[in-house]
Amino acid sequence: MKPAEIVLLTGGSSGIGAAAARMLAEAGMTVYAASRSGRAPQHERIIPLVMDVNDQTAVVLAVNRILQEQGRLDAVVCNAGNGIAGAAEDTSIEEIRYQFETCFYGAVRVIDACLPEFRRQGQGRILTVSSVAAFIPIPYQAFYSSAKAALLMYTKALSLEVKPFGIQCCSILPGDTKTGFTGARKYTARAKEGAYAETMARSVAKMEKDEQNGMSPDVIARAILRQLKRRRMRLHVTPRLDYKAIEILSRLLPERLVMWIVSLLYC
Repeated sequence: MKPAEIVLLTGGSSGIGAAAARMLAEAGMTVYAASRSGRAPQHERIIPLVMDVNDQTAVVLAVNRILQEQGRLDAVVCNAGNGIAGAAEDTSIEEIRYQFETCFYGAVRVIDACLPEFRRQGQGRILTVSSVAAFIPIPYQAFYSSAKAALLMYTKALSLEVKPFGIQCCSILPGDTKTGFTGARKYTARAKEGAYAETMARSVAKMEKDEQNGMSPDVIARAILRQLKRRRMRLHVTPRLDYKAIEILSRLLPERLVMWIVSLLYC
């Protein structure tokens, strides 16, 4: 399969999405950088696109526009996401839906809009941005971990279903990354009151410090580019050796030991 040339990328206005849009464009790809605001890095190969992944009509119109202008679509990168913090017990069903709506359902919605064209072409690449939190449970961000785990498993299962049509799937699993995601994180309505408030505040503060001292979004963007250029994408990629080591250890060490280590870090 040849490298992707026309790419739809969600969450393209900032952070990992903006870094990926720039890097893919500099590699010669035409990138439709979608976001609710329509902002995107300036580059002759980056086309800003106003699209809310939670709006079915907007998603369909965006994909149709790309097909009308380019005649094809080679890849979709589902990067749009959000975060909500608070104890699991203190998180309402509505707040859980908020977490899943963009991180999980939004990705599914966009991918579903692209799949008919990928099948017609006999090829296509689907890349989702999950998280190390998909396999390491993050206390006081339980539903972020849950949404990212759901996205990872969905991508793996989907890869089996679409393989006969020449379509490949890959998940990128970032660790702590320095982006505006930290400042945009929301808290549950009950997060700062009740039995969990003090521990939750310390845990999230530690996580946010790690994020703001984390890797550059360019590291994740480079991993995205590398997979889109490969003849055969990997099923999932955990960028940077330290996070890859964490992934491996989380599978090899006794689960009780892994949970104890996480509790030392964040509880």
